[in-house]
Amino acid sequence: MSRYVIAGLVFLGLVAFLFAQGQDIEKQAIIRVIEDSYMNGIGNVGDVAAIKKGFHPEFNLLGNRDGELWKRPIAEWIAAVEKQKAEGQYPPKERVSFKYPLVDIVGTAAVVKIEYYRGSRHVYTDFLSMYKLTDGWKIVGKVFWQHPQAATQ
Repeated sequence: MSRYVIAGLVFLGLVAFLFAQGQDIEKQAIIRVIEDSYMNGIGNVGDVAAIKKGFHPEFNLLGNRDGELWKRPIAEWIAAVEKQKAEGQYPPKERVSFKYPLVDIVGTAAVVKIEYYRGSRHVYTDFLSMYKLTDGWKIVGKVFWQHPQAATQ
């Protein structure tokens, strides 16, 4: 094998390694935003400052009820959290935790699949849309599925 082919293969290997390292750093940054603003900010603590830091002001949660689409802007979700916190509903009886079966990043866009647990029960599967903006990764949208057994418990 010629010296140039070997040098080219080494170069390509190095580029692939550096790309993978960069993707891992971005993935960890995304998970940190989700855990700070969503899992803890909304789910476990009711920290409005953390919510506002990780969710874009134009965020919308989209739901499907009996074939009809509904939406909840982040401002409404924050108001609900503030009300629940004032009523003493934080911290919740069962802590919220997440698993991340998918974090797919392309450039400054990402889609994250979350398995949302309350205690040991898998309550929701969420799909978050995110963008990396000048001040970091922000959650810009969410669609979800509520697992039927969770709705009846």
